[in-house]
Amino acid sequence: MSVKWKEGAKSEGSELSSVRLRMQLLNATCFLDPSLNQTGAGQEPRPAERGPPVRLFTEEELARYGGEEEDQPIYMAVKGVVFDVTSGKEFYGRGAPYNALTGKDSTRGVAKMSLDPADLTHDTTGLTAEELESLDDVFTRVYKAKYPIVGYTARRILNEDGSPNLDFKPEDQPHFDIKDEF
Repeated sequence: MSVKWKEGAKSEGSELSSVRLRMQLLNATCFLDPSLNQTGAGQEPRPAERGPPVRLFTEEELARYGGEEEDQPIYMAVKGVVFDVTSGKEFYGRGAPYNALTGKDSTRGVAKMSLDPADLTHDTTGLTAEELESLDDVFTRVYKAKYPIVGYTARRILNEDGSPNLDFKPEDQPHFDIKDEF
């Protein structure tokens, strides 16, 4: 059974519901952070505040930040980028509506607007063009705009065999600063 993010969310083949759902998500985000409303047409949202230097997270390490411990920050990853979503505790904390997304890379779930456990993975295989577009939109306008980046998943930087992912270029990553690397 698939649990959708909003009541009335997209049913199979319903483009209008998908557009409405994305608009509801963006409206809710702008309501929660009014500074996002100051973005003009064609402008990118302002970047989140810069936090401490980023680090690499294994799946096991990221799982420790799933919102279960009251005194721990709450982290989640989208597209291999780990965000500190603690400031949205009412959404991501223990018992909160989107807590299922935390402590892991939930890229597929974000793309599909789904909380189905099968969708709470980094795997984007088989996503539609519309889902990929939605993923990029939410990644940029919600997560990158609102939450500090605290690291990357090991999967983003390393291949499954542990060898370096040659496609990963730190200088192309958000908040990269060569001084933080040494």
